[in-house]
Amino acid sequence: MNVLLCSINTLKGLYDISGVEVGQHFYWKIGSFQVHGQVLITSWVVIAILLGSATIAVRNPQTIPTSGQNFFEYVLEFIRDVSKTQIGEEYGPWVPFIGTMFLFIFVSNWSGALLPWKLIELPHGELAAPTNDINTTVALALLTSMAYFYAGLSKKGLSYFGKYIQPTPILLPINILEDFTKPLSLSFRLFGNILADELVVVVLVSLVPLVVPIPVMFLGLFTSGIQALIFATLAAAYIGESMEGHH
Repeated sequence: MNVLLCSINTLKGLYDISGVEVGQHFYWKIGSFQVHGQVLITSWVVIAILLGSATIAVRNPQTIPTSGQNFFEYVLEFIRDVSKTQIGEEYGPWVPFIGTMFLFIFVSNWSGALLPWKLIELPHGELAAPTNDINTTVALALLTSMAYFYAGLSKKGLSYFGKYIQPTPILLPINILEDFTKPLSLSFRLFGNILADELVVVVLVSLVPLVVPIPVMFLGLFTSGIQALIFATLAAAYIGESMEGHH
């Protein structure tokens, strides 16, 4: 009974912590749910950019590709190479998932540096890159977790869970804990890097002339691209690991 009460109190404490907020937010009420409106707005803009670019890319393909078609074919080939390297010969079905993750995160990260979100005023809070919000990065990390569980179960069935007692049953708690730490590390790494980059730029702009933060902004663009690549590569590696059954 004492253990049950302790567990309930722990869960209650975690629930209270989940209500802690940093800064102001623009909320929307959808039924009984309360969501961050500014994250949805910027996410829709990013999705519109991706859908628009994809529509232009496939609308009129040429036998002799144009420069724009060459660019999109290069991006697709790059995503296929990342997927094949990490997943193996069965990478084909996972290219759309890995590509979607990479492109959404890449465009989201760059939108925080290139789009003038601050010029749009909201009743509360302000617009920023979607990946600047922990809710977005946690959602992406949970999708990745669902993907590698699905990959392992679809290939191995219930025998997939045998990995938790490999190489010895003594490691069962550690192997279970690993599946919790993967989404945590994915989400907090992406969120922390993007938030830190935007905060550094904001502080420099407020303290020094406009021309000084420009090198930092270019560095931010580079690191934002690297973060998208890291996330996509780790997602593909986790999927490959679940299908092959090795660490």
